[in-house]
Amino acid sequence: MSCGTSLSEWHPHVKADMYSPAMSLHYALLGLLAEAPASGYDLTARFGEVLGHIWPARHPAIYGELGRLAEDGFIELESEGPRRRKAYRITPKGLEEVRAWLTAGEVDHTPRLEPLLRSCFFWLMEPEDLRAYLDREAEYFRSLVEKYTSYAAAKDHGEFGTGARVQSLRVTVEAGIRLYQALADWSDWAARVPPAQPDPEDGIETNR
Repeated sequence: MSCGTSLSEWHPHVKADMYSPAMSLHYALLGLLAEAPASGYDLTARFGEVLGHIWPARHPAIYGELGRLAEDGFIELESEGPRRRKAYRITPKGLEEVRAWLTAGEVDHTPRLEPLLRSCFFWLMEPEDLRAYLDREAEYFRSLVEKYTSYAAAKDHGEFGTGARVQSLRVTVEAGIRLYQALADWSDWAARVPPAQPDPEDGIETNR
């Protein structure tokens, strides 16, 4: 499968529209507000803490989506504090919306991983640059494995409680451990593979 080949070419039974961008921020905010009322500031911090490595979202995007959720009746104003800091709570309609997404919503399985995108073009890199890059990637992924493993150990020792929300996050953390360990192993493996050489027909000059 080449980097210019679409998924639908390799799997004709898969419809292209099944992999259109999902409304993930929409549902993630509803899920976070299902825990407790929160302001846009609180949700931005919560996003970074809980979802930052899974589905990052910037401050302006979060505030914009909160406005749309309120307009659609999925959330409502809980309180307004100093400097017009607004806290929102989820409505029954919003809770129904996020539950419907979890049970019947179509899943976007597209892996938007820049390391995999870059790997399509490793053949354009000098061997020493490629090895240095892969070493950095492996080190980074291993640091995330260590970070998530410490979270998992803390949870398993009861530091965060035993509620349903905590258990759900434990499942998410385990996925992070396994994913980043696989990417660390992949980076180590890729560093041992002889780098691909540009095809002379491509007309690309290198120092190799």
